[in-house]
Amino acid sequence: MKKEQLIKEISKILKKEKIKIAIAESATGGLISNFLTNISGSSEFFDRGLVTYSNNSKIEILGVSKDLIEKHGAVSKEIAEAMAEGARINSKVDIGLSTTGIAGPTGGSKDKPVGLVYIGYSDKNKTISKKFIFNGLRLENKESFCKAALNLLFKNIK
Repeated sequence: MKKEQLIKEISKILKKEKIKIAIAESATGGLISNFLTNISGSSEFFDRGLVTYSNNSKIEILGVSKDLIEKHGAVSKEIAEAMAEGARINSKVDIGLSTTGIAGPTGGSKDKPVGLVYIGYSDKNKTISKKFIFNGLRLENKESFCKAALNLLFKNIK
């Protein structure tokens, strides 16, 4: 499904089910929030978008444990899940969605290459994450990260 159609479908479900969402973005820098708020009536489901780019902001705003970041690194399954859960709980909403990754072209390593992203999802029943690796340029990777996050959101609300 194309991104625009996916966003429309997500917004329809969130509005119909009266679900509120908060987004915690690192690797996507606010792009998911931008896409969702381009929909007329998004205030019915979109509570807030938090760009928590630095480790300090993840700790202060989302309540991510400093020890967790030191143990696993900011780009990890554990941090994506903690970010999504922190966005949901601290915002008092139904769903938290998060991204943490390496858009590139710098910042990658053998273990964590450029294009790596973890997407976190949290609702009252579960907190999960998915790992993806894309191989585009920075802006292409950010777009791909967003589409992956929107797909994960859609699969968990439909």
